[in-house]
Amino acid sequence: MNSKLLIIEDDEEIRTQMKWALGKDYDLLFAENRAAALETFRSTRPPVVLLDLGLPPQPGNPEEGLAAMSELLALDRLTKIIIITGQSEKEIALQAVGLGAYDFLPKPIEMEDLKIVLKRCFHVAQLEREYRVMRELLQGDSFEGMLGNSRPMQVVFDSIRKVATTDVPVLILGESGTGKEMVAKAIHQRSSRKNGPFVPINCSAIPETLLESELFGHEKGAFTGAHIQRKGRIESASGGTLFLDEIGEIPTQLQVKLLRFLQEQRIARVGGREEFQIDTRVITATNADLKKAMAGGTFREDLFYRLAVVQISMPPLRDRENDISLLAQAFLNRFAAQIPKEGLAFDREAIRSINTHQWPGNVRELENSVRRAVIMAEGKHLTTKDLGLSSAMGLNFATLKSAREALEREFIQRALRKHSGKITAAATDLGVSRPTLYELMEKLDIARE
Repeated sequence: MNSKLLIIEDDEEIRTQMKWALGKDYDLLFAENRAAALETFRSTRPPVVLLDLGLPPQPGNPEEGLAAMSELLALDRLTKIIIITGQSEKEIALQAVGLGAYDFLPKPIEMEDLKIVLKRCFHVAQLEREYRVMRELLQGDSFEGMLGNSRPMQVVFDSIRKVATTDVPVLILGESGTGKEMVAKAIHQRSSRKNGPFVPINCSAIPETLLESELFGHEKGAFTGAHIQRKGRIESASGGTLFLDEIGEIPTQLQVKLLRFLQEQRIARVGGREEFQIDTRVITATNADLKKAMAGGTFREDLFYRLAVVQISMPPLRDRENDISLLAQAFLNRFAAQIPKEGLAFDREAIRSINTHQWPGNVRELENSVRRAVIMAEGKHLTTKDLGLSSAMGLNFATLKSAREALEREFIQRALRKHSGKITAAATDLGVSRPTLYELMEKLDIARE
């Protein structure tokens, strides 16, 4: 808790009295006039202020003190200001409370009364600031650049908001390329640890023999080649968040050591004898079936339940139909600005291919395809070929419905192009009525040309 206490008092004897009575409990700051008080407040932002209304240049007039209070509250409305006033100024003190002061005490000050008021005041100040931080975290809209209007992604965003304000371990599940690390970063950035480090490690990318020292660090001489002491990723993430991607690949013997850390928040470096405390939040992710791994004896059940206090499932891109075009356009805007290339747009066949492709590599595959198209495009319009995709008519479809809709869309658009957008002629060519064609066009989101 911030224990800074600003005392605005021009009487040196009273300042000395405050110093002796309160110096052990609070970090005291002093100012003798309004200008000095505002300067000190701007640089230190104390949560609580003791203010004598009688300040120079007119110590017998409360106007200077009231002006100081007004300016302090303008800088931070959550500041708790306790008014110190003479016995004859009770009405002025009540007026100050009405204007935003927290409380008032008459002179001469009873130190025991002041200590009780200060203790309560600091407690309320801390609760209010924690609430403000919590509210900002819950209401913020930033999700590390993740976009999505689809219902599955709204569920993910809602889960991020909820878990970010706690320190519970989170397990993120999902196929490769769905954005699991971005979710971990979003949780970190919206948490109270956001000013600490975010340390990611891919457990499948590090050889099994090196993973233990990579996670826990090692002492000098712990093994051949250990010429110096080295911190591990867990220790480097102290005060922040450790993200363990592909947690299902961690060796069984190392799972025991990781479990102990999660239970006790203590580690020992490889080759070290002393354990020490580490304050690190752990978020994990995997695209593997950990329940199947538990049944096969390759992943510890107790570790799973320790890691998966909260689970967040990332939807594959094929289940986010409403988001595919949104993401493709966002990637196009980003990469076109980087090169730069102005006025780029997808042609109609490219849009159809984007919306009908199954994207087995998920968002990462879509991102790479759009980046490739921006580089390869020779004109202003990005084509299916630029994207590295097959024509929409030549794709494999996950369901009969998606295949039928793609075929209907293609035939309707061909008929409209053939007859220059004339609905009656196109409907006759297709063997349907005008109203039926209009319904199909609306259903398939086909604009009139």
